[in-house]
Amino acid sequence: MGRVPAVVYGKDLDPMALTVNSHEAIRLFESISTENTIVSLAIEGEEPMDTLVREIQSHPFRRELVHVDFYQIQKGVEVELDIPVILVGTADGVRHDEGIMEQVLHEVRVKCIPSLIPSSFELEVTSLNVGDSLHVSDIKVAEGVELLTELERTVCAVAVPRVIEEPEPEEGLEEGMELAEGEEAPDGEATDEGPSDGDGSADSEG
Repeated sequence: MGRVPAVVYGKDLDPMALTVNSHEAIRLFESISTENTIVSLAIEGEEPMDTLVREIQSHPFRRELVHVDFYQIQKGVEVELDIPVILVGTADGVRHDEGIMEQVLHEVRVKCIPSLIPSSFELEVTSLNVGDSLHVSDIKVAEGVELLTELERTVCAVAVPRVIEEPEPEEGLEEGMELAEGEEAPDGEATDEGPSDGDGSADSEG
């Protein structure tokens, strides 16, 4: 698989082209949360550089990388990044009332210095009943971590269970249906058994 082209850039760093070992990069990216994990780059002739993965381009059909973007971070300098939100527990409304847990926001954006980057945020949902919801404002963050996502945005909610009602047969639905084979039509009603003997029939010539 060889090496993959990449670029590293930062606030005070002009874009620098480099290559990374494809096999090692794939193994690393599959084992970490690439959005918020600090990756140390060992660049020949340079000091090790702490970075965040900003973009990964993959082959559409094969397990191969096409290009990787790294962003250099600096000690004590704030960065903005997305942090996953994980729901913990089973809501009472799901357990007892067959409600449906719907998570509408899977990550939130924060700003902090590299040493305070959270791995994830956990929201306890056990006490939620049908109709209850949690918002970004319910996320507890450490001192020095600022939430940038709007606080009023909904993270998850317990929705009312969906009930599928079977339609009731309409009255008179069977009216007008053809008579079953062998049944006689009421007096005065014609059947579709074909023309009666007499005028109106045409003989075919042999």
